[in-house]
Amino acid sequence: MTNYISGLRRLSAHWSLQTPALRGIVLMCLSTVAFSIMHGLVRFVSEVLPPFQIAFFRNIFGLAFLLPLLMRSRFAMLRTKRIGLHALRGVINIAAMLMFFTALSISPLAKVTALSFTAPIFMAILSVLILGERFRIYRWLAILMGFAGMLIILRPGLVAIDTGALLVTGAAALWAVAMVLIKILSRTESSVTIVAYMGIFLGVFSIVPALWVWQPFGIQTLGWMVLIGLFGSIAQMSLSQSLKETDPTALMPFDFLKLIWTALIGVWFFAEIPDIYTWLGAAVIFSSGLFIALRERQAKRGILSDNRPLA
Repeated sequence: MTNYISGLRRLSAHWSLQTPALRGIVLMCLSTVAFSIMHGLVRFVSEVLPPFQIAFFRNIFGLAFLLPLLMRSRFAMLRTKRIGLHALRGVINIAAMLMFFTALSISPLAKVTALSFTAPIFMAILSVLILGERFRIYRWLAILMGFAGMLIILRPGLVAIDTGALLVTGAAALWAVAMVLIKILSRTESSVTIVAYMGIFLGVFSIVPALWVWQPFGIQTLGWMVLIGLFGSIAQMSLSQSLKETDPTALMPFDFLKLIWTALIGVWFFAEIPDIYTWLGAAVIFSSGLFIALRERQAKRGILSDNRPLA
């Protein structure tokens, strides 16, 4: 036991010596693995349980992992004057989660992941319409490129658009709305408070949908759902900490790893082979989102002059 504790201390010391950029990249890569495993588990469990019920247990076990942190602070992190906005964010988040989990149960994993990359595109649109951010030519060009990538994957008019594709696209749009609300909340609330209320409201709001479709299950299935909650919590914590360590634009290229991991899981466990349109469309969508992020960073740092067109 002493050797184990000593090893953990040496590992912690070695970790602290690394640069913030390296720590952020490692944590971002870890989050992509955890998200991909969670999505694969959701797909697996959805063969025996409805997605709404899986979402409920994902949120309950996620909240269970958060509870020790709440108790340690004696629930001080729950102090807020914007409970209504937290609740609204919870409603939007649970709707997005239910749509996404349903999409995972009926569509190929890689296709769902590829279409989920449209969230930053929707976010860019909402930032102009809701947050009043400046109209920038490069932003709209990137948005058009992102939607072109989505059309490459969906190919409307050439193939039938399946329900799963529509659900994940809708979920991405709702996640973008939730991100706007997070931006608004972050002006007065700490990140810990925002995460805590997300866990609470997602757990509460997922009860009724789960009861509506409730199915009995065994201990083995319960174990799989505990793993869904565990990997979901690891993914969220790793992602949040990676964003604290370094600039998001340095991390975005590594987010594309999610498509690789989910494609591998799809092939190995579900015999799903992504077609060329999924890879090509995902690359176009992801590139447009990365381009938006890079240009936004340049604009914030004042590299681009306000007196010249931002093309």
